[in-house]
Amino acid sequence: MQQTTLRVNGETHTLDLDPTTPLLYVLRNDLGLRGPRFGCGLAQCGTCTVLMDGRAVRSCILPVSRTRGEITTLEGLSGEDGRLHPVQQAWIDEQVPQCGFCQNGQILAACALLDRNPNPTDDEIRSRMNPILCRCMTYYRIQAAVKRAADAMAPAEADR
Repeated sequence: MQQTTLRVNGETHTLDLDPTTPLLYVLRNDLGLRGPRFGCGLAQCGTCTVLMDGRAVRSCILPVSRTRGEITTLEGLSGEDGRLHPVQQAWIDEQVPQCGFCQNGQILAACALLDRNPNPTDDEIRSRMNPILCRCMTYYRIQAAVKRAADAMAPAEADR
């Protein structure tokens, strides 16, 4: 065991951990965060996706010793005023979820995409979102939600 310090959703946590422990286990078991989920344990399905300094990463295979910078989970997307992130709101508006199992990964992957490319094409959306497996096959709704979120975020980008 060794002391490990993680910055998660704006808070600093110091924990005694085995450095090989997957980040997903620390987030769920030690920090009580339920956004990232265990799906396959092989980084194939994407339900465990979190943002690490704005990049979408699969937390099920990422040893806690290799984490760097700010980790953001689904719980960390909402603003201090309690309003939903534009991607979360777009998910609701487009009625994306059916079973909901993949939504953590889908939403965080969409956030990472829009942070890097605020106006993605349909092909870019499909390319970035398809690796997050959706058991219910709501890929067209996911694409529509990403476009809606991009539109909603555009005025905010113009104000900067």
